[in-house]
Amino acid sequence: MFGFFFKATRQLEDRWLHAPDASGGFYLFLGPISNGYPHWQCGVYEPAPFCTQIIYSSTEGSNAYPNHLYEISFAHKLLSQKVPTALRTLSYTSQEYGKEPVSKKRDVYRQNVDLPAILPKKKKKPYPIPIKQIKRAAKADKELAQRGIEKPLEPGKNGLLVPDLIPVAHQVLDAWKILIKGLSHLLHVIPVYACRSECSEVHVAHSGHHIQDCLGSTSAMRRSFHSWVTGSINDVLVPIESYHLYDPFGRRIKHETRFEYDRIPAVVELCIQAGVDIPEYPSRRRTKPIRMIGKKVIDRGGNMEEPKPWQSCESYPLLDFDTQGASQRFAPPLPDDVPRIAQETIEAYETVRYGVRMLMKKYTVKACGYCPEVHVGPWGHNAKLCGEFKHQWRDGKHGWQDATLDEVLPRNYVWHVRDPKGPPLIGTLKRFYGKAPAVVEVCMQAGATIPKKYLPMMRLDIVLPDGEEARSVA
Repeated sequence: MFGFFFKATRQLEDRWLHAPDASGGFYLFLGPISNGYPHWQCGVYEPAPFCTQIIYSSTEGSNAYPNHLYEISFAHKLLSQKVPTALRTLSYTSQEYGKEPVSKKRDVYRQNVDLPAILPKKKKKPYPIPIKQIKRAAKADKELAQRGIEKPLEPGKNGLLVPDLIPVAHQVLDAWKILIKGLSHLLHVIPVYACRSECSEVHVAHSGHHIQDCLGSTSAMRRSFHSWVTGSINDVLVPIESYHLYDPFGRRIKHETRFEYDRIPAVVELCIQAGVDIPEYPSRRRTKPIRMIGKKVIDRGGNMEEPKPWQSCESYPLLDFDTQGASQRFAPPLPDDVPRIAQETIEAYETVRYGVRMLMKKYTVKACGYCPEVHVGPWGHNAKLCGEFKHQWRDGKHGWQDATLDEVLPRNYVWHVRDPKGPPLIGTLKRFYGKAPAVVEVCMQAGATIPKKYLPMMRLDIVLPDGEEARSVA
């Protein structure tokens, strides 16, 4: 049997009252004074790699310790029995089972992280929300509809604007403009290559890499080597467009009427619906919320006649917000201005991602589960343009689901090159290379200080094999 000694202490330094040996055992720990009482923990200790598992933690004072003898005896029972370690590594850090201890440290990133997984094309994208949660919400809506109760909708979901997000929408649109302008300047001095096959590979360096991972239709003829051509801003900042709707809660877009609506960048359409006014692309501003029972809209405030799409051959109102032909609109920058432009570009990129994430929490954005199509609105359109996996079964219709941030603003990961002017990357050392979003890689090579959250995936602390060591890598 084991014995323990408990005594309240007001010393500031930590004390071990029952220290375990190397073979593992039970421990009782007294910590610093908190709220007039010493902080104490009791737990199970096991040798590496399992380490210590906390059984109970309290700052209630010494009188609270006898109240938790059940947890302590349970811990000793686990140690005394010969049961698998996986069954003994239990945690009781709170009154509820399964809760992990809350850490006060923030912005702490791991040393290295895995590279992003490539989703198979012959499979549907995973739901961003767990399917059980979707079914639970649908069941609750159905129960309300059966009882004739209206579905509660918050601003943004009910057609009304969210006042607090109107400044955010303006900031996102301004940062989007700076992002396009900055990348257009940087691409004059930072070379970018793209695979001209059906592969979407992009490489930021003075020459293309030699990694055999091309997935194009003609890749077998090249032994999976890429066929590099000069890239553009659309290869770095992937253009995702959406239909512009005057009334997102009005009539759905049909396949026959799809040409009556303009296609604009999805980020711009999201900002317009969030409160940004562009005269050429008006949007209906409701004063009364829509009302729904289940999936049926019972009051949308009437159907208003939508204005005709803006058409003019003289100018384009979204010229500064579109990536099409952006590199030709801006001249090469001066060498001394490149680091400053790169820093402004990476800051604008982070502003856009943060703002779009905030807007998507209130305004619905749908994405196809099979293709890159995105629709900004409460429900998707009915245009039969999906040509991906099993589109024949759906008659070309999209499989709409809630969109994620990376679907509205794709990161487009590229290989991180430590020496852009050095030898090209090779396939045998692929496991030692890291990746980064294309925008981040361009700005980093231009002299910008990138956020720390991108460093773990770049694998900057891994030493690349050289010479004979590189040739011996399997």
